[in-house]
Amino acid sequence: MNDDDAFTLALDDPRQAGVFFVTGDDLDALAASALDADLLLRRIDLRDCDGKDALLARLQDALAMPPGGHNWDALSDRLRDLSWLPAPGYALLLANAGDLRDADETSFDTLLDILDVATVDWQQRNVPFWAFLALPESGFPPPG
Repeated sequence: MNDDDAFTLALDDPRQAGVFFVTGDDLDALAASALDADLLLRRIDLRDCDGKDALLARLQDALAMPPGGHNWDALSDRLRDLSWLPAPGYALLLANAGDLRDADETSFDTLLDILDVATVDWQQRNVPFWAFLALPESGFPPPG
């Protein structure tokens, strides 16, 4: 993604929302676009995030989640609820996501699955829910 791509995304359109890999350089432009689209923006830095427990703690803090249920099912439920953060839409910018992927690929893949389910759930309610995971360019999955 380059700077022009961030501005061509219609972040207020839930039909376009999803989970995307970007570079760290894209995050500021995406943040500005999310704010322009009146989305609730949360930046979550995954630098040195080494697994599930650290990831869940960072998400808990960034999203001010209600206490309890420190597990994957609870994360999935909460990302599909967010009633304590009412907004016309949501954008999560996850910086340094490659650190989690490199330290615990299983947790990284589980996070992707949970974010994807949340995106579809919000789309069915006509609410945009975006997740942008910043990876180094060398860490992007091969096309195909």
